[in-house]
Amino acid sequence: MPSGTVPPPYIDAETLSRLVPMSTAIEAVEAVLKTELDPEGEPPRGVVDIPGGQLLLMPSATTSYTGVKIATVTPSNAARDLPRVQGMYALLDGVTHTPRALMDGIALTSLRTPAVSGAAIKYLAVPEARRLLVFGTGPQAWGHVEAVRAVRPTLEHVDVVARTPERVTAFVERCRAAGLSASAATAADVASADVICCCTTARTPLFDSTLLADHATVAAVGSHEPDAREVDEGLLARGSVVAESRAVALRECGDIVLAVEAGAFDVSRLRTLAELVRGEIAVPGGRPRLFKSAGMAWEDLGVAVSVYEGWAALDSTAV
Repeated sequence: MPSGTVPPPYIDAETLSRLVPMSTAIEAVEAVLKTELDPEGEPPRGVVDIPGGQLLLMPSATTSYTGVKIATVTPSNAARDLPRVQGMYALLDGVTHTPRALMDGIALTSLRTPAVSGAAIKYLAVPEARRLLVFGTGPQAWGHVEAVRAVRPTLEHVDVVARTPERVTAFVERCRAAGLSASAATAADVASADVICCCTTARTPLFDSTLLADHATVAAVGSHEPDAREVDEGLLARGSVVAESRAVALRECGDIVLAVEAGAFDVSRLRTLAELVRGEIAVPGGRPRLFKSAGMAWEDLGVAVSVYEGWAALDSTAV
């Protein structure tokens, strides 16, 4: 680095979450979608096999900022008591490409993924939604509780479904501490849910979609592989389906890919999040709604910019 150059700040997980609450992250996602951005034009996620795992690269750029998320997936890390997924985010100036900030990439993902779901749920879920069912107990599951609450202040109760009873108990207690009613549940309890969030590493459907109420909204975010899915073909056949991008959906979203291959879903029915947020499509009533997310680089960039500009504003007041 040239003499006298100030190194970019590193924004850790705690600072990141403090700078950008969930409601602000959702607004950042919506703001990006209301620009001229075309998600179909985004470069595909780079996946490089490396010894012991994978390296993921997710770049995106606007006229103001450029950024890239670098993440690793290391399955054997569980035995080392280390995270399976790790990473960082590099934000650059859009004109000079000068580094502006480095961020905790996993904290950024833990914020942007539920924020994207929140943006979709804002337009898909019934206004009076009161009951949420969450599959999973990890950071994404909690982030989705926050996201649903941000766009549906009517939320009163959270049902929690997961494989480990101790984690379910802890998650239920966390919901109650946040002022929500909560309880351990089973997959059959989707029948009474207004919103269902699937935040797992499951590779096969988590529930029987025939149990869903006609007004229910499902957000499935747990996978970005064409042979893995969290929802069944019946939901695709019965429901209205929204994804971030048609190209990504048909390349990475097993929930959609496998339904198409089985003849259960006609891709001409697929709608995008941009169309939804921009008011270009109407959401039909009388059928469940599915938002399937694989995660895209423009989402990381939009939320990362919000984080950086929040940090820069605080830093300027401290000078």
